[in-house]
Amino acid sequence: MKKVIRFAIAGGIGFLVDAGVLSALLELTPLGPFLARIIAIALAMAATWAFNRNFTFDRSGRSLAAEGFRYGSVGVTAALVNYGLYSALLLSLPGLQPLAALVMASIASMVLSFFGYSRFVFRAE
Repeated sequence: MKKVIRFAIAGGIGFLVDAGVLSALLELTPLGPFLARIIAIALAMAATWAFNRNFTFDRSGRSLAAEGFRYGSVGVTAALVNYGLYSALLLSLPGLQPLAALVMASIASMVLSFFGYSRFVFRAE
């Protein structure tokens, strides 16, 4: 249960980074909601990796590079699901605000992330 709570905290941190960067990029740059979200997801993934590696899961025993590659593999898969849902929502519901689409897509991809990280990335060798 402790891992789930810590994972939720990491997810909250990642969500705040994602939403904050997306909001800032939409407000301060000419980037649209699709390109801005790619940048936001990448920064959020880096933040959650640091938290999950140090606080949520036990060290896997793999090298930092191997663990980082596995984390990136799961993270990119979850990010593609997240981004796909985000894009589909924005394209199918033109009046939907990007942050609302971000919330819905993030919730949907959270379960995939937890199982991937706990079973593939941080599980002991």
